[in-house]
Amino acid sequence: MTTYPTYTARPTYTARPIGPSALKELRDTDDAGRPRVPFTDDEGGAPLRCCLRRSEPGERIVLVSYAPLRRWAAETGAEPGAYDERGPVFIHAAECEGPAGDGHPFTGAHRTVRRYSADGRILGGRLVEVPDAAAADQAFAEAFGDPQTHLVHVRAVEYGCFLYEVRRP
Repeated sequence: MTTYPTYTARPTYTARPIGPSALKELRDTDDAGRPRVPFTDDEGGAPLRCCLRRSEPGERIVLVSYAPLRRWAAETGAEPGAYDERGPVFIHAAECEGPAGDGHPFTGAHRTVRRYSADGRILGGRLVEVPDAAAADQAFAEAFGDPQTHLVHVRAVEYGCFLYEVRRP
């Protein structure tokens, strides 16, 4: 019997970190107008939105207030109004290399998948279990199955924090 190599399927949907220009701004003053206060992460494990991985013990990071929908709206011309919320995110205190891969980060947990329309309004959200990239792709396929969905935010359940965005392919 002949055996063939197996390959892990590349995710259909792309997890997008906070972009370089936004990171540059956030490393100076966050979206709430506060200056950054870097610290050394002694324990590690903080979800970094700049490179979409967890921090390592000893890395210099900063907790900033970030308005993800505001950045997307500025690019697309959307007017999210009251949906322009901001919340805490961890990023490296200095510029980093960005994501190392093209998979889905922060799997192995429940996540909230929140859908937004082209004008920046919330269309709905759903709690999903995301044990792996395949489950994440399935959640995004369901979200983008609604033709009105143009953007998805993935959020942590325990704190409600923004983790990353996925745009309509």
